[in-house]
Amino acid sequence: MIQLLFFVVFAEAFVAFLLMVKIGPLRELVMNGLDQVKMRKGTVLTIAGTMSVILFSNWVSIVKIQNKGAKIGTMTPMDQVLWRTHLLEASLMGFSLYLGFLIDRMHHHLQKLINLRKNGGSSKKEVEKLEAEKLQLKEKEEKSKEEMNRMQKEISSLSESLKKLKLESKEKDKKIEVAEAHVVSLQKQSADLLLEYDRLLEDNQNLQAQTKNRQFRG
Repeated sequence: MIQLLFFVVFAEAFVAFLLMVKIGPLRELVMNGLDQVKMRKGTVLTIAGTMSVILFSNWVSIVKIQNKGAKIGTMTPMDQVLWRTHLLEASLMGFSLYLGFLIDRMHHHLQKLINLRKNGGSSKKEVEKLEAEKLQLKEKEEKSKEEMNRMQKEISSLSESLKKLKLESKEKDKKIEVAEAHVVSLQKQSADLLLEYDRLLEDNQNLQAQTKNRQFRG
Protein backbone atom coordinates (compact mmCIF):
# COMPACT_ATOMS: atom_id res chain seq x y z
CA MET A 1 0.00 0.00 0.00
CA ILE A 2 2.77 2.43 0.95
CA GLN A 3 4.74 1.65 -2.24
CA LEU A 4 1.59 2.30 -4.29
CA LEU A 5 1.00 5.62 -2.52
CA PHE A 6 4.61 6.66 -3.10
CA PHE A 7 4.18 5.82 -6.80
CA VAL A 8 0.95 7.83 -6.98
CA VAL A 9 2.53 10.83 -5.24
CA PHE A 10 5.59 10.80 -7.51
CA ALA A 11 3.38 10.38 -10.59
CA GLU A 12 1.20 13.33 -9.54
CA ALA A 13 4.27 15.43 -8.78
CA PHE A 14 5.65 14.62 -12.25
CA VAL A 15 2.34 15.58 -13.88
CA ALA A 16 2.28 18.86 -11.91
CA PHE A 17 5.87 19.54 -12.99
CA LEU A 18 4.95 18.97 -16.66
CA LEU A 19 2.01 21.35 -16.29
CA MET A 20 4.22 24.03 -14.75
CA VAL A 21 7.14 23.66 -17.18
CA LYS A 22 6.58 23.39 -20.93
CA ILE A 23 8.86 20.67 -22.31
CA GLY A 24 8.18 20.14 -26.00
CA PRO A 25 4.76 18.56 -26.63
CA LEU A 26 4.58 16.93 -23.16
CA ARG A 27 2.34 19.63 -21.70
CA GLU A 28 -0.17 19.20 -24.56
CA LEU A 29 -0.11 15.41 -24.04
CA VAL A 30 -0.73 15.83 -20.30
CA MET A 31 -3.54 18.34 -20.97
CA ASN A 32 -5.19 15.93 -23.40
CA GLY A 33 -4.80 13.08 -20.90
CA LEU A 34 -6.39 15.16 -18.13
CA ASP A 35 -9.24 16.07 -20.47
CA GLN A 36 -9.88 12.37 -20.99
CA VAL A 37 -9.69 11.71 -17.23
CA LYS A 38 -12.13 14.55 -16.47
CA MET A 39 -14.58 13.06 -18.95
CA ARG A 40 -14.82 10.15 -16.45
CA LYS A 41 -15.66 12.45 -13.58
CA GLY A 42 -17.61 9.79 -11.71
CA THR A 43 -14.64 7.42 -11.53
CA VAL A 44 -12.33 10.22 -10.36
CA LEU A 45 -14.76 11.26 -7.63
CA THR A 46 -15.14 7.64 -6.53
CA ILE A 47 -11.35 7.22 -6.20
CA ALA A 48 -11.01 10.53 -4.34
CA GLY A 49 -13.88 9.58 -2.03
CA THR A 50 -12.35 6.16 -1.30
CA MET A 51 -8.97 7.73 -0.50
CA SER A 52 -10.68 10.26 1.76
CA VAL A 53 -12.45 7.46 3.65
CA ILE A 54 -9.18 5.53 4.04
CA LEU A 55 -7.45 8.74 5.18
CA PHE A 56 -10.14 9.32 7.78
CA SER A 57 -9.86 5.69 8.90
CA ASN A 58 -6.08 6.06 9.29
CA TRP A 59 -6.49 9.19 11.39
CA VAL A 60 -9.03 7.41 13.57
CA SER A 61 -6.56 4.52 14.02
CA ILE A 62 -3.77 6.99 14.86
CA VAL A 63 -5.98 8.67 17.48
CA LYS A 64 -6.97 5.31 18.98
CA ILE A 65 -3.35 4.18 19.24
CA GLN A 66 -2.37 7.49 20.86
CA ASN A 67 -5.24 7.24 23.36
CA LYS A 68 -4.29 3.66 24.14
CA GLY A 69 -0.67 4.68 24.76
CA ALA A 70 -1.83 7.57 26.89
CA LYS A 71 -3.88 5.20 29.11
CA ILE A 72 -1.06 2.68 29.50
CA GLY A 73 1.61 5.34 29.75
CA THR A 74 3.64 4.00 26.85
CA MET A 75 3.12 2.44 23.42
CA THR A 76 4.15 -1.12 22.68
CA PRO A 77 6.57 -1.69 19.77
CA MET A 78 3.68 -3.11 17.74
CA ASP A 79 1.56 0.00 18.40
CA GLN A 80 4.51 2.20 17.45
CA VAL A 81 4.90 0.36 14.14
CA LEU A 82 1.16 0.59 13.44
CA TRP A 83 1.09 4.29 14.45
CA ARG A 84 4.00 5.13 12.12
CA THR A 85 2.47 3.07 9.31
CA HIS A 86 -0.93 4.76 9.62
CA LEU A 87 0.73 8.18 9.91
CA LEU A 88 2.81 7.58 6.79
CA GLU A 89 -0.20 6.31 4.83
CA ALA A 90 -2.34 9.23 5.98
CA SER A 91 0.40 11.73 5.07
CA LEU A 92 0.87 10.18 1.63
CA MET A 93 -2.89 10.07 0.99
CA GLY A 94 -3.33 13.69 2.12
CA PHE A 95 -0.44 14.83 -0.02
CA SER A 96 -1.82 12.80 -2.96
CA LEU A 97 -5.25 14.40 -2.59
CA TYR A 98 -3.61 17.84 -2.34
CA LEU A 99 -1.57 17.18 -5.51
CA GLY A 100 -4.71 15.96 -7.27
CA PHE A 101 -6.53 19.17 -6.35
CA LEU A 102 -3.48 21.22 -7.42
CA ILE A 103 -3.33 19.41 -10.77
CA ASP A 104 -7.05 19.98 -11.31
CA ARG A 105 -6.72 23.74 -10.65
CA MET A 106 -3.61 24.01 -12.83
CA HIS A 107 -5.39 22.18 -15.65
CA HIS A 108 -8.42 24.46 -15.27
CA HIS A 109 -6.38 27.67 -15.37
CA LEU A 110 -4.21 26.46 -18.25
CA GLN A 111 -7.37 25.71 -20.23
CA LYS A 112 -8.59 29.25 -19.53
CA LEU A 113 -5.21 30.62 -20.59
CA ILE A 114 -5.30 28.61 -23.84
CA ASN A 115 -8.85 29.82 -24.56
CA LEU A 116 -7.82 33.40 -23.83
CA ARG A 117 -4.88 33.06 -26.21
CA LYS A 118 -7.16 31.65 -28.88
CA ASN A 119 -9.66 34.44 -28.32
CA GLY A 120 -6.79 36.91 -28.28
CA GLY A 121 -5.58 35.50 -31.61
CA SER A 122 -9.05 35.79 -33.11
CA SER A 123 -9.40 39.29 -31.65
CA LYS A 124 -6.02 40.19 -33.13
CA LYS A 125 -7.20 38.94 -36.51
CA GLU A 126 -10.40 40.98 -36.16
CA VAL A 127 -8.35 44.05 -35.25
CA GLU A 128 -6.09 43.48 -38.27
CA LYS A 129 -9.18 43.04 -40.43
CA LEU A 130 -10.68 46.27 -39.06
CA GLU A 131 -7.39 48.07 -39.66
CA ALA A 132 -7.33 46.78 -43.24
CA GLU A 133 -10.93 47.94 -43.73
CA LYS A 134 -9.97 51.29 -42.19
CA LEU A 135 -7.10 51.63 -44.66
CA GLN A 136 -9.42 50.74 -47.53
CA LEU A 137 -11.96 53.32 -46.34
CA LYS A 138 -9.18 55.89 -46.03
CA GLU A 139 -8.02 55.13 -49.57
CA LYS A 140 -11.60 55.41 -50.82
CA GLU A 141 -11.99 58.68 -48.93
CA GLU A 142 -8.81 60.03 -50.52
CA LYS A 143 -10.01 58.93 -53.95
CA SER A 144 -13.37 60.57 -53.26
CA LYS A 145 -11.62 63.78 -52.22
CA GLU A 146 -9.52 63.71 -55.39
CA GLU A 147 -12.64 63.08 -57.45
CA MET A 148 -14.45 65.93 -55.68
CA ASN A 149 -11.49 68.27 -56.28
CA ARG A 150 -11.45 67.27 -59.94
CA MET A 151 -15.19 67.83 -60.22
CA GLN A 152 -14.87 71.20 -58.47
CA LYS A 153 -12.17 72.20 -60.93
CA GLU A 154 -14.39 71.10 -63.82
CA ILE A 155 -17.32 73.02 -62.32
CA SER A 156 -15.12 76.12 -61.95
CA SER A 157 -13.94 75.74 -65.54
CA LEU A 158 -17.50 75.30 -66.76
CA SER A 159 -18.61 78.32 -64.72
CA GLU A 160 -15.89 80.44 -66.31
CA SER A 161 -16.85 79.16 -69.76
CA LEU A 162 -20.49 79.97 -69.02
CA LYS A 163 -19.56 83.48 -67.93
CA LYS A 164 -17.56 83.95 -71.14
CA LEU A 165 -20.48 82.66 -73.19
CA LYS A 166 -22.85 85.01 -71.38
CA LEU A 167 -20.52 87.94 -72.06
CA GLU A 168 -20.18 86.90 -75.69
CA SER A 169 -23.96 86.54 -75.91
CA LYS A 170 -24.44 90.05 -74.48
CA GLU A 171 -21.92 91.45 -76.94
CA LYS A 172 -23.67 89.67 -79.78
CA ASP A 173 -27.04 90.97 -78.56
CA LYS A 174 -25.60 94.50 -78.55
CA LYS A 175 -24.22 94.00 -82.05
CA ILE A 176 -27.61 92.71 -83.19
CA GLU A 177 -29.35 95.72 -81.65
CA VAL A 178 -26.88 98.06 -83.37
CA ALA A 179 -27.36 96.23 -86.66
CA GLU A 180 -31.14 96.36 -86.31
CA ALA A 181 -30.96 100.11 -85.56
CA HIS A 182 -28.72 100.57 -88.60
CA VAL A 183 -31.17 98.62 -90.76
CA VAL A 184 -34.06 100.77 -89.51
CA SER A 185 -32.02 103.88 -90.28
CA LEU A 186 -31.24 102.60 -93.76
CA GLN A 187 -34.90 101.77 -94.32
CA LYS A 188 -35.85 105.32 -93.35
CA GLN A 189 -33.17 106.74 -95.65
CA SER A 190 -34.41 104.48 -98.45
CA ALA A 191 -38.00 105.64 -97.90
CA ASP A 192 -36.91 109.30 -97.96
CA LEU A 193 -34.94 108.67 -101.14
CA LEU A 194 -37.99 107.05 -102.77
CA LEU A 195 -40.15 110.01 -101.81
CA GLU A 196 -37.52 112.39 -103.19
CA TYR A 197 -37.32 110.29 -106.34
CA ASP A 198 -41.10 110.38 -106.78
CA ARG A 199 -41.10 114.16 -106.27
CA LEU A 200 -38.31 114.63 -108.77
CA LEU A 201 -40.08 112.35 -111.24
CA GLU A 202 -43.26 114.33 -110.85
CA ASP A 203 -41.37 117.61 -111.33
CA ASN A 204 -39.72 116.20 -114.41
CA GLN A 205 -43.07 115.19 -115.86
CA ASN A 206 -44.48 118.67 -115.18
CA LEU A 207 -41.48 120.29 -116.89
CA GLN A 208 -41.90 118.04 -119.90
CA ALA A 209 -45.59 118.92 -120.07
CA GLN A 210 -44.90 122.65 -119.91
CA THR A 211 -42.24 122.32 -122.59
CA LYS A 212 -44.66 120.57 -124.91
CA ASN A 213 -47.33 123.26 -124.40
CA ARG A 214 -44.91 126.05 -125.24
CA GLN A 215 -43.78 124.23 -128.38
CA PHE A 216 -47.37 123.72 -129.41
CA ARG A 217 -48.18 127.43 -128.98
CA GLY A 218 -45.14 128.58 -130.87
